[in-house]
Amino acid sequence: MLVKDGRIAEDTFTALSDDAPLPDGPVIVSLKRFLSERDRLLARNLPVGVRLETSDTPESLGEDVHRLALVELHVPYFKDGRAFSWARLLRTRMGYRGEIRVSGHVLKDQLAFFRRVGVDAFSLAHDFPLADIEHALGEISNFYQPSVDGRATIRDMRVGR
Repeated sequence: MLVKDGRIAEDTFTALSDDAPLPDGPVIVSLKRFLSERDRLLARNLPVGVRLETSDTPESLGEDVHRLALVELHVPYFKDGRAFSWARLLRTRMGYRGEIRVSGHVLKDQLAFFRRVGVDAFSLAHDFPLADIEHALGEISNFYQPSVDGRATIRDMRVGR
């Protein structure tokens, strides 16, 4: 199930294994496949997404990141927080403006925090109730830490900024 802006959305991308043939239409490929077939994938003039494992740094994409329609950050298990760092790095240091999608083992309690660091979409298990998603995304109204979402922090509110 794909969730964008707190709503279920149609996924127009096809996630491919490294040995699958390229279909017509938008695709998501592994970093390994993107690096080995970069020219072919970009020459198709169709949206391309790259799936990064938490062990893959987004900096591996270099300036090609700006040619991608989406970057998918795959979380293998909930204790691996590198996807939070990768999303923030993509938005701040790399200036990426495309879709950042998180997939894999994502907990309801993490959704609001992922959104704060720049994640636009979530590829979630089908048994994740939409009401839980909506609640999780709106559950925290004030934050202590600044982030890429530009929201005022509690400190900012206290000093009247």
